Amino acid sequence: MRWMGWMVFASVALASDVRLSDMSRLEFENAKASQVNYKGKPALKMLEEKGAGPRGSGALAQLKGVTFRDGVIEVDVAGLPIPNATPTARGFIGVVFRVAPGNHFENFYLRPTNGRAEDQEMRNHSVQYTAGPEWGWRKLRETNPFKYESYADMVAGEWIHMKVVVQGKTARLFVGNAAQPCLVVNDLKNGDSEGAVALWIGPETEGYFRNVKVTASK
Repeated sequence: MRWMGWMVFASVALASDVRLSDMSRLEFENAKASQVNYKGKPALKMLEEKGAGPRGSGALAQLKGVTFRDGVIEVDVAGLPIPNATPTARGFIGVVFRVAPGNHFENFYLRPTNGRAEDQEMRNHSVQYTAGPEWGWRKLRETNPFKYESYADMVAGEWIHMKVVVQGKTARLFVGNAAQPCLVVNDLKNGDSEGAVALWIGPETEGYFRNVKVTASK
């Protein structure tokens, strides 16, 4: 798992900057990563190394030395389908947190192409929560329709601000500097746990990350 982008992290509520260029602070899984300027901003560009990656598919950039339980994770992301992607590609992009051995993790991610879809059902699938090792989007949608996904306005390929606020078994996702969360999960599937933090892209995604900040509570 690994990542790149302007980032800041903290262990008790004190944040410190980590340079984009410091590749030693990141650990990658199934990722082709490079430092670029995207829409005038310095960013990490991430693509899948292979079509099938960790946690089923996609690629990860994990922040080394960061252990997270409760607190706030913020990041600016831009996701879009790769050229010649299949029709199911959505530009999947997001944040994985409380990553622990045994493929345990929590994940909030976006489907940017759904944000301005003409089909309302597609719009309702714009933001998603999943958890490992067994709670993928399909299982959650089948067992609890609409509970773990929602709508938020976004445009594929444009910068989008994400903020994840975690406390105990509850996590809230804010998108685009909104004052209210677009998705609230009160029953995180791995309980009140802790673990690493990573940036994630899904299959057939061209993803960009910048301005990462992790502020961990005591």
